[in-house]
Amino acid sequence: MNVAKRSWMVYATLLVVFWGVWGAFSSQPNTRYGYPNEMIYIIWAFTMLIPAYFALRGNRFDRRPVAAMWGLLAGLTGAGGQLLLFQALSDGPAYLIFPVVSLSPVITVLMATVLLRERIARLAVVGVVIALVSIVLLSIPGGGSSNSHGPWLLLAIIICAAWGAQAFCMRKAALVGVNDATTFGWMTISGLLLVPVAFAMMGGLPSGAPWQAPALTAVTQVLNAIGALFLVMALSRGKASVVAPITNALAPVLTIVLSLAVYQTLPNIWGTIGIVLALVGSTLMVYSDEKGGEEPAAGPDLAADAAVGAGHGAPAVPKS
Repeated sequence: MNVAKRSWMVYATLLVVFWGVWGAFSSQPNTRYGYPNEMIYIIWAFTMLIPAYFALRGNRFDRRPVAAMWGLLAGLTGAGGQLLLFQALSDGPAYLIFPVVSLSPVITVLMATVLLRERIARLAVVGVVIALVSIVLLSIPGGGSSNSHGPWLLLAIIICAAWGAQAFCMRKAALVGVNDATTFGWMTISGLLLVPVAFAMMGGLPSGAPWQAPALTAVTQVLNAIGALFLVMALSRGKASVVAPITNALAPVLTIVLSLAVYQTLPNIWGTIGIVLALVGSTLMVYSDEKGGEEPAAGPDLAADAAVGAGHGAPAVPKS
């Protein structure tokens, strides 16, 4: 297998690991200490500075308008969707909101195939469909709610579209020659720009929260931030129509496995079916990519950028 052509698999795997672990523990600050979700967002925005520093070290920050446009679009769609999710969850049932939001890879696949002319093999198409079904099933938690309609539905649809577009913007940024470090840098800036909005939604700093709440939040959100960098790197090297469904399907599987090990929490029947479908769908997509191969993308990756000091980005080749 050509390692250069398949390097997206490495970054997608790292993404699944980091987001899978983050997913297993991300709710603890809120459920254990009652820490506001908006404060969790604010801490996450600042933790983005950590991977951004390491990504930009040794790489030139691309100051072209096209780099700023696609980087800001990727950042604002991701961070804006996160803020809207807090509002949606305050108005509607999570067990209905998350299945809607989880369809975001559908938006990515449609945009990639229509606007970027990405083509995937028939076997990969089957894998994409299976993975998308698994994502919905994995996002259905136990329990229910009588509030099955309301303004939250529109917000959920907007979030779905925003997060689907985010992955597309990451891919498009790489296609126009923007390096990974620059795209992630603009995403970091976007997240920080929305910090005042989060403060306004929260109504001020929380009082009475123990030190463990922000500390645990910082640790878990660093995993989230690093995962976001790996998403940029995976999308700059692999097709968005394949990377988005795979990562969105496999990260929840790891989260469920870790939750089973740590909290002794068994998945519901839908989650169990979703795990099987996620593994099957992802396997089909990876096998199809190995068999058919991808067109090599233009431009050096982050490692090459660091080596030559050029910083022109990932091969010319989506949370949060």
